[in-house]
Amino acid sequence: MDLFEQIKGSPENLLPRDGCVQYYGAVMSLRDADFYYDVLLNTIEWRNDEAVIFGKKIITKRKVAWYGDAPFSYTYSKITKTALPWTDELLALKKTVEHETGETFNSCLLNLYHDGSEGMAWHSDGEKDLKKNGAIGSFSLGTERKFAFKHKKTKETVSKVLRHGSLLVMKGSTQTYWLHRLPPTKTVHSPRINLTFRMIVEKIQ
Repeated sequence: MDLFEQIKGSPENLLPRDGCVQYYGAVMSLRDADFYYDVLLNTIEWRNDEAVIFGKKIITKRKVAWYGDAPFSYTYSKITKTALPWTDELLALKKTVEHETGETFNSCLLNLYHDGSEGMAWHSDGEKDLKKNGAIGSFSLGTERKFAFKHKKTKETVSKVLRHGSLLVMKGSTQTYWLHRLPPTKTVHSPRINLTFRMIVEKIQ
């Protein structure tokens, strides 16, 4: 398959059981993907991520940003963030993801991985602020990276290389039964931007 050839028809479920993860492949042209990559890299209000681990605050090399329909509060890793107003480019990408998936999203958590040394450990997106069993649309820009899943009980694993301009959706009971991660790699030396479109149900404060 060509790097930017879109998978035809309804994407298959990558998981063998207990959840649904669909990979749509590229959902835009290479030219458009390059455009959004450059704009987001240079205009998003990136900040180094923070986490509290064993009572100690950790500052990551990876950078993040949080945008939404309203100033939602979103707490993960014991750190609370408040959503910024959408940019025009983020709204356009949200519309694309909603069109492809038939889902509705009101917020987006962005991650900037500068190279392969930066990744994400095994975790589930089960925060109380998120819609229970709601869809999470994961849109990738930049260098391709492997994305992995591990069943919490059976320990079986599934992985997929996420390409520039591609879309992956996690929904149903996926977060209940599966962990996911972005493993570090020594073979990647350029940045990747990941946008995870979400539905927040927390009341606006």
